[in-house]
Amino acid sequence: MKIAVTYENGEIFQHFGHTQQFKLYDIEDGKIVKEQVIDTNGQGHGALSSFLSEAGAEAVICGGIGGGAQAALAEAGIKLYGGVSGSADDAVKAYLEGNLGYNPDIKCSHHEHGHSCGEGHCHEDKQGCAGNGGSC
Repeated sequence: MKIAVTYENGEIFQHFGHTQQFKLYDIEDGKIVKEQVIDTNGQGHGALSSFLSEAGAEAVICGGIGGGAQAALAEAGIKLYGGVSGSADDAVKAYLEGNLGYNPDIKCSHHEHGHSCGEGHCHEDKQGCAGNGGSC
């Protein structure tokens, strides 16, 4: 299995459509066997689902994500774990342990707002981001 995480300086980047890097984790027998950081080369939003498919990702962990990108990931068969913040490495370890706090109803409908969609505003509709909260 391969897990992709939106990535910036060791942390989960909070706007999927604007992420410039993903950290990819190859998983075998419930353990991380390989890690690598890859650049998106300027691709954004819906195009990222194709990028992730080509990279072999089966799941993505991110902060905020809009409906179009969610639909593109679903169409590509990539599982989404949104509304997550903090360390990318810690999030993948929590996922492997079955303890990842994520929001299955993450929505980010407004692209230019003054906060990160996954930054812990539990079930609050603030400037277009509804139901965000990560590990609440």
